[in-house]
Amino acid sequence: MRKIKSNLIFFLSTFFFTISINAANADIYKKIDLFGEVLEKINKEYVDEINQSESMDSAINGLLQSLDPYSAYMSPEVFNEMQTETSGEFGGLGIEVSMESGVVKVVSPIDDTPASKAGIKAGDYIVKINNTQVQGKSLSEAVDLMRGEVGSGIELTVRRRGEKKALTFFIIREIIQIQSVKTDLLEKNIGYIRLTSFNENSGKQIEKEIGKFEKNKNVNAYILDLRNNPGGLLSQAIKISDFFLNNGEIVSTKSRKISENRKWFAKQGDLTNGKTILVLINYGSASASEIVAGALKDHKRAILIGENSYGKGSVQSIIPLKNKGAIRLTVAKYYLPSGKSISEVGVSPDIEIDEETDDFRIKTNTDNQLNYAIKLLNG
Repeated sequence: MRKIKSNLIFFLSTFFFTISINAANADIYKKIDLFGEVLEKINKEYVDEINQSESMDSAINGLLQSLDPYSAYMSPEVFNEMQTETSGEFGGLGIEVSMESGVVKVVSPIDDTPASKAGIKAGDYIVKINNTQVQGKSLSEAVDLMRGEVGSGIELTVRRRGEKKALTFFIIREIIQIQSVKTDLLEKNIGYIRLTSFNENSGKQIEKEIGKFEKNKNVNAYILDLRNNPGGLLSQAIKISDFFLNNGEIVSTKSRKISENRKWFAKQGDLTNGKTILVLINYGSASASEIVAGALKDHKRAILIGENSYGKGSVQSIIPLKNKGAIRLTVAKYYLPSGKSISEVGVSPDIEIDEETDDFRIKTNTDNQLNYAIKLLNG
């Protein structure tokens, strides 16, 4: 009797579970039918003739951007250009952007690019591109508006924290040559490493430059400058973190898919032989930059100086589509060795130093953050 009862309970639970799944599927199909009906009504009744293909693209974008600021649809043209970016050369203004509350937000201007030279800053909100309002546009639409022929001009109107009036910048488009790694010997004893992005060559270049510094017996400390670095390849962030660590966890990812739950650990061998490291960060330090800064901070391997980082602690997968476009979809979140999530919080500096002047430029006489780091090392 007990066996019959348990079988009956199992059958009923399975039956009702199946009903709930079927009901959910039926609701989804109703929504799809509703979408088709709405599109048909718009096509027939809207005051102006519409491009149905563009309307569908906007609908796809709306779906993805309702998830988070980083998920987005990429047309075949945008997808092709994105693939060029990670190899080190592309055309445009030289800014990393995301969508926030329907407005395009600058994650970071890239060093020595038209946007950086013009004075665009991390955290700026782009409200107008030439004479076109950005509000209501998708991220890919806004990016398309910013692209153009090399040598052509574009006017960006931005809103900036602390500024009452909108700021306008006229910028000439260029072929963007990304020099991922720049180095210098400061004060004859400090190895300065400026990392502007994490592309496929970054790790090899930094390893080579550290090797050069280590041959100089006068070098007794390092400054790793991650300011205005919007991130890039996770593999390079792990590799570069490992250069400064002997052991321990670097970063982990967590997702609802077990296959996306992973941890990465440092291998034995600190390339700098335990020398003092200062890491410079600011609001333009995002994603892979935050992984490196956070790992070195959690392991007490470096002192962080500057401003709170951006807070982009999520993993996006690029999923190709049949039309040769793709979707960028958030599939997991990053967690630091301490277990803290970077998302929306960022990494806080050990010593907070804000930019002092409006004409602040990295590694110039106006760079009070770098000047502070040098004084901290040399007294």
